[in-house]
Amino acid sequence: MKKIEINPMTRLEGHGKIAVFLDDNGNVDEAFFQVVEFRGFEKFLQGLPIEEVPRTVSTICGVCRGVHFTAAMKASDGVYGVKPTETARKLREMFFNAHYVEDHAVILYALGFPDFVVGPGAPAGERNVIGLINAVGTEIGREVLRKRGLAVKIFELLGGKPNHPVAALPGGWSKTINEDERKQIEAWSEELVELGQLTVKIFGDVVLNNPGYMELVTGDMYKVPVNYLGSVDANDKIALYDGTQKFVDVNGKETGRFTGIEYIDYISERVLPWTYLKMPYQKKTGWKGIVEGEGTALYSVGPLARFNVASGMDTPLADIEYKKFFDTFGVRPVHNIMGYHWARAIELLNCAEKIRILAKDPSITAQDNRAPLGECTGEGVGIIEAPRGTLIHHYNTDEKGIVTDANIVVATTHNKGPINLAVRKAAKHFIKDGNVDEAILNHVEMAYRPYDLCLGCATHATKPGSSPVKIEIFNSKKEPVQTLKNY
Repeated sequence: MKKIEINPMTRLEGHGKIAVFLDDNGNVDEAFFQVVEFRGFEKFLQGLPIEEVPRTVSTICGVCRGVHFTAAMKASDGVYGVKPTETARKLREMFFNAHYVEDHAVILYALGFPDFVVGPGAPAGERNVIGLINAVGTEIGREVLRKRGLAVKIFELLGGKPNHPVAALPGGWSKTINEDERKQIEAWSEELVELGQLTVKIFGDVVLNNPGYMELVTGDMYKVPVNYLGSVDANDKIALYDGTQKFVDVNGKETGRFTGIEYIDYISERVLPWTYLKMPYQKKTGWKGIVEGEGTALYSVGPLARFNVASGMDTPLADIEYKKFFDTFGVRPVHNIMGYHWARAIELLNCAEKIRILAKDPSITAQDNRAPLGECTGEGVGIIEAPRGTLIHHYNTDEKGIVTDANIVVATTHNKGPINLAVRKAAKHFIKDGNVDEAILNHVEMAYRPYDLCLGCATHATKPGSSPVKIEIFNSKKEPVQTLKNY
């Protein structure tokens, strides 16, 4: 048996590798997505005052900083039994949507689009953001970077820093804005909406109008039928900052809803001996292994999952594109994972529209930015839809609000099982008779990029209260060990 290893994986956040095992005929017998780094935030958050946790967890990642900050802040509300004021909530949501715009933009243009704009078979040295700019022209590249920078300016103005924000308060938000700042954000929001429209147009022009690319987008080689989890509002529209979490099965049938602490009744996290990343699954279904299709306990989160669980989007321009998305695929739910890229572009537009709506609201300059704290409850759960998918922060504290236990379930953690399925399916499709080259291996890597992996965010503990486990999956002869087949 021969092993092919993609190490390091490219165009993602964090460090991981893919191990592909070929049979004697050179065809794929098995493939595994391994995470080889460990961070451990769940452990060293213990002992911190809960009000310091948002500022601390924002340092988990330089890209995902705003979402960890926001989820922990919402959890701190629960610890102190307080609901934020209306003004604080609007400022939080504007900050959160600005983070979405700049995050989705960098992920699409730097990590996802190069496979299509430059080409999946192009030399590795060209399949990057520089190659993309060379392909679309420096003028468009410069304009995308400038407009994305405006989202970062909003993030900094509201959050206090452009990288790791500091404005979180239990029950509030420490930074208010004046009328001049509101008008400035409103002006910037118009350009962000233009960025959203441009991004959707680029995907349409480059991918939807290219028959070869549409074979990849709609083909079985990148099709992973699993369950889906996302958050919805009272009208069943996609809810990013605040909503109810909704599960649907592989046929799109709703199988459950939960909020807050109820997540522990729906989600279990399985520890695997060959990776630092846990593999969540639906608790009520029970562990079935790394399998797809009806009956699987695995589920996906993120842009495509949100599209599959919801009935639409809550802003007009994005909702038009949402309907076009499903009209194109002609089926619901969509299991073709390349749809993540398209859904991500539409979400960028949606969040830009939300910033514009909030910035046009004159009441957002009110000064009631903090509600009085209640008694310390000793527990808080913050759940949001991060750009990569559902993010859960769960904290227990003592009577003084000092953290005693933490559990962080990150979007990439939720997606561990489907990512492994996607990599395996792509490897089996593209690697035949032992023929492997750079372009073929990139097609295998293209199977994880739609999920927008952030491995540094996702590796905190193997299970609550345990030490991290690391067991190499190869024996001394570089052969797969027997336990590989037992998952």
